[in-house]
Amino acid sequence: MGDEMRDDPTVIDLVNRARAGDSLAWSEMVDRYSGMMWRVCRGLGLNEADAHDVGQTVWLRLYGELGRIRQPAALPGWLLITTRRECHRIQRQHARELPETAVVEQRLPADDTPPDQEMLLEEQRTALHIAFADLPVECQEALTLLMQVPPLTYAEVGAKLGLRIGGLGPRRGRCLNKIRTHPAVAALIDDARCGTR
Repeated sequence: MGDEMRDDPTVIDLVNRARAGDSLAWSEMVDRYSGMMWRVCRGLGLNEADAHDVGQTVWLRLYGELGRIRQPAALPGWLLITTRRECHRIQRQHARELPETAVVEQRLPADDTPPDQEMLLEEQRTALHIAFADLPVECQEALTLLMQVPPLTYAEVGAKLGLRIGGLGPRRGRCLNKIRTHPAVAALIDDARCGTR
């Protein structure tokens, strides 16, 4: 993992201030990551009430675990994984409460995408969205232009960014590496490597 993303000063500062009892830092963390947690819950099919319960549970768990998080910059990934696991716990609980016929109907996918694959895709979309939002503006601009549909030529992208064509490849590589090493994306990669999927 890239050390530069593991040392994200904003997240480290928030975690350290919250550990020291700074309620403003805690509020900033909630503001910054609640939307991501909400999207994960809703993307996994939870209703509004259950999504709210998951959020409350995850924040309470973080409050208890805050002093034990070894890498403060990995907080977004921790929240993502913990939210996902809590959503699955709620879904399993509901499945036990439903009559057997309702459980069978609930397991039938609405389309051809297997449910596990859809959950994985939603997690990936959420992680990429977080990582992209944390990129420097020059990276956001470059990647947005390079992903246009229909695609722009390198000459057109270079002209819009004020760069020589030879500078686009290295910038693209640096920006994509920032995404790969962002804690939210890196957590998914680590999770897959550990075989927890």
